[in-house]
Amino acid sequence: MDIVEFIRAVAALAVTLGLVGLVAVGIRRFGPETLARLAAGRRERRLKLVESLAIDPTRRLVVFSLDGEERLLLLGEGQLLSVKVKTPRPAKPSEPVV
Repeated sequence: MDIVEFIRAVAALAVTLGLVGLVAVGIRRFGPETLARLAAGRRERRLKLVESLAIDPTRRLVVFSLDGEERLLLLGEGQLLSVKVKTPRPAKPSEPVV
């Protein structure tokens, strides 16, 4: 193996590692949200996660929507508690009046 082949092999390795790093950065930046939007665009889903809140390491509160009806779920410690939520969602702020 002469020096030209060695330099070509090192350059090919650098390009390959650079492309792998670029894909990793792209997945970190655009991964979960983009994939969720692409999957949601295919069909309308009945079950949607609205919000999740960790109370402590063993318990979590989850608000989800099923067929347009929101429910509050307490998960953890081998128990499951479900409550129907009847509060309206907060309105989006309107544009300021000039």
